[in-house]
Amino acid sequence: MNKKWIINANIVMENKIITNGFLEMSEGKITVIDQMANCPSFALRENVIDCQQKGYIIPGMIDIHIHGAVGHDFMDANHICYSKIAKYLASEGVTAFLATTMTGPMSEIESAVEALAYYYKNQPTAVPEMLGIHLEGPFISQAKKGAQSEAFILKPNVQQFNDLYDKSHHSIRLVTFAPEEDTDFELLHELTNKGVIASIGHSDADYDTAQHAIKAGITHVTHLFNGMSGLHHRDPGVVGAVLLAEDVYVEIIPDNVHFHKDLLPMVYKMTGLNRLLIITDGIRAKGMPDGLYQLGGNEVEVMNNQCIQRKTGSLAGSVLNMNTARKNIGEWLTLSLVEQIRIVSLNQAEHLGMDNRKGSIALGKDADIVWLNEEGEVEKTFCLGNFAFEKD
Repeated sequence: MNKKWIINANIVMENKIITNGFLEMSEGKITVIDQMANCPSFALRENVIDCQQKGYIIPGMIDIHIHGAVGHDFMDANHICYSKIAKYLASEGVTAFLATTMTGPMSEIESAVEALAYYYKNQPTAVPEMLGIHLEGPFISQAKKGAQSEAFILKPNVQQFNDLYDKSHHSIRLVTFAPEEDTDFELLHELTNKGVIASIGHSDADYDTAQHAIKAGITHVTHLFNGMSGLHHRDPGVVGAVLLAEDVYVEIIPDNVHFHKDLLPMVYKMTGLNRLLIITDGIRAKGMPDGLYQLGGNEVEVMNNQCIQRKTGSLAGSVLNMNTARKNIGEWLTLSLVEQIRIVSLNQAEHLGMDNRKGSIALGKDADIVWLNEEGEVEKTFCLGNFAFEKD
């Protein structure tokens, strides 16, 4: 049996931290969690990782909004590119993700979802796991398109979505769209009937329309504040509607670029801990030097952690590292490590209906494990018990 042990570790559980503990990983699962006093002795130590009580063992993080990294994009429709993106994500402490598409020619979106469907069913186990597809566009508002390509924006269409859904082999898990463009909420109803998460994003809906959409089945908002009608004292807009709702999960990009960090306490007070989702919205420039990159057929200039579409001046995704995002929100909201893990991992797993095997360290769950060193940096990452990343 392919067993590995992590010993002399501070293990971050869902509601507590076990100090000086150990865990066993076998056949891709967590099979033992206990105190070091009960740890077996090892004749061979080749599969033993000794943390020496330095740093913390946390569950792998889950990025549900990621377009690409290290020069590659999920719209490239190339399995080798997908493997390279996944391998890189392990260096950030990410062990699972939703591959995110964007607005473009329908033929390109079809090619991407077909290639992603193949990768989804044949993906390697020693890299972060693709949990499905996040379809961002093309059913969005032209007024709030952001870096999405205006020429290929479409009105929400049930038949076109179903064609993509079938081509994805039903692996589309989340759809970002503009419900105000959706006649009689036809697409929204189709998404909820299929069990696909319906997200309001790139939307110019007014407050009342957003409220009606939430009542009809919206349970998610894509990158809060960005690509949506803002909070105004005479029209609270999409921002007001989702913050006041009780059951909408809220994506945030904590890079202090997409919104001012001092807004976070307001968001936190309104959503609480259990509805916050940290994302990166990373593009192919993530993990690369500053310079010019392509996103959705447009040129993006990356400089000083900002990604700007040269044609429009719009923000165009990010190069945010997921572990940096965790540290940022921990500092800005004074969150404990247990609280940080909820919003980078457990909330995502619960929202996707996968918390039976992802999102926290517990017996029987997937051995998606990250060792953070004393500086809070990723020292090692395991995906399904396999070495996926080691610092230096």
